[in-house]
Amino acid sequence: MELDLGDLEPVSRRSTAAIVADRLRQAIMRGTLPPGTQLGEVELATRLGVSRGPLREAMQRLVAEGLLRSERHRGLFVRDLDAADVRDVYTARAAVERAAGLLILAGDRTAAVTVLSAALEEMAAAAAAGDAVGLADADHRFHHELVAASGSPRLRRMADALLVETRMCLAALQQNPAPAAELVEEHRILRDAVRDGDADRLVATLETHMADAVTRILDVAPVVGNVPTEPTPPAGAA
Repeated sequence: MELDLGDLEPVSRRSTAAIVADRLRQAIMRGTLPPGTQLGEVELATRLGVSRGPLREAMQRLVAEGLLRSERHRGLFVRDLDAADVRDVYTARAAVERAAGLLILAGDRTAAVTVLSAALEEMAAAAAAGDAVGLADADHRFHHELVAASGSPRLRRMADALLVETRMCLAALQQNPAPAAELVEEHRILRDAVRDGDADRLVATLETHMADAVTRILDVAPVVGNVPTEPTPPAGAA
């Protein structure tokens, strides 16, 4: 029996809740809404120009992603981060990106090198311009593209969530970002390892990259309890 699908219209627009979730995710990622911030529905709905229904749906999405936490009778807050969170985020990232990298090496390396090279060029341009935020954005794109190029939608979903948490770690805790030139060179090595099909170099560089990021975030920032004394904007990348 042939189905008549003539009445079905193409879905051309994302839901308001999805758009609002993206806006809030970006604000959390960039430190505009730092860890511990309470989210007020009335203020946010007014600021974003949306009704409270889509806003609530968007915030529940971020609760499910682990970016917000709910406190009974108090409301929703941006999740606080501590040393264990930082280590866990980078441990998970190392596992996801290692798996993605090995899938790339077994597949279409040429396509992966093309997108990684574009992100690397953005990183180099931002570093040359002294644009710390642009460097962090390009770094984020590099790692996003690395996992996306694996072709695994599940690895990509995990990586995208972990990259947001990474930016939260950097925005809230990092006091000693890696030198821009050093950061660009590390990513150049990663790109070249993909290009050359060198699994050992790729895995070793990823592991060193993640371990160095944890050291820089945790070993330098002065911490009182679980919160740094003077959080800084996202000046670095990892």
